[in-house]
Amino acid sequence: MVVLSQPALDFSLIKTCKSTTSSFNGIPVIDLSSPNAKNLLVKACEEFGFFKVVNHGVPMEFMTKLEAEAIKFFDLPQSDKDKAGPPDPFGYGNKRIGPNGDVGWIEYLLFSTNPQFISHKSISIFRENPEIFRCAVNDYVSAVKRVACEVLELIAEGLKIQPRNAFSKLLRDEKSDSFFRLNHYPPCPELLQALSGRNLVGFGEHTDPQIISVLKSNDTTGLQIAMKDGTWVSVPPDTNSFFINVGDSLQVLTNGRFRSVKHRVLADSMKSRVSMIYFGGPPLSEKMSPLPSVMKEGEESLYKEFTWCEYKMSAYKTRLADNRLGLFEKTAGQ
Repeated sequence: MVVLSQPALDFSLIKTCKSTTSSFNGIPVIDLSSPNAKNLLVKACEEFGFFKVVNHGVPMEFMTKLEAEAIKFFDLPQSDKDKAGPPDPFGYGNKRIGPNGDVGWIEYLLFSTNPQFISHKSISIFRENPEIFRCAVNDYVSAVKRVACEVLELIAEGLKIQPRNAFSKLLRDEKSDSFFRLNHYPPCPELLQALSGRNLVGFGEHTDPQIISVLKSNDTTGLQIAMKDGTWVSVPPDTNSFFINVGDSLQVLTNGRFRSVKHRVLADSMKSRVSMIYFGGPPLSEKMSPLPSVMKEGEESLYKEFTWCEYKMSAYKTRLADNRLGLFEKTAGQ
């Protein structure tokens, strides 16, 4: 069993919650090869902000190879893992999620998606052949970025937006501020769960600030999403598919038509959870506002115009559960 390094847990920092959810089987499943995929994607983004894609074309070898390399890293002695951190902003992190006091039952590796920027600080831990890890990350990220762009282009078609790459060009831009994260949630000892009287939260509730997030995990449960009425539902794991969620930026670009979904991860007492997430973000200088082609005649923007850099800086000054878009919403008369 891998145990995160910390002599004692401070339950005032690590969040807990009552688990009253059951496995939810209503998550949209979208076949990217289907002629109707574009319309189903739009519907899923409007109703859930979250969906699963199949027939995505990413080789299973890319997924299994990177997951194996990730597990190899997280199984290292804590003293070795610490040499790859702390994140600044990229590298190894343990328990602390961001700079503002959020804590979870988690450890992680965070990378820029620029192939030239996969941190030597992180891969140097693999003394025998660090290039295996670098290649596994680069192969996987390249393939998943293609999926993200394909999804965004299908969404543009479904919304009848021209050009077709109105969204995806922001991810393909060489200055795209995208990044990749490997999360590891070790088994949480039942004693700790019992002491708290609740389920320990591996990663607290939040929305993703970027345009789109593409997630792949192993066969361990824990991921939950919030429905429109505020109830939480558990997402059944699927090791062959990708789960995709709308980010805050896509909510803005569609003037609130799409929903940036709140999600969280609960710790499991028996099994480790490993997840791999690609966060597709625009260039830092990109001005974010609803696309005119999405707006109906006479419709006004719900948001003030801002750059992605301004929003990112604001978002990372908040706590995870805060309404990050609230500061950028227009009030009556603006």
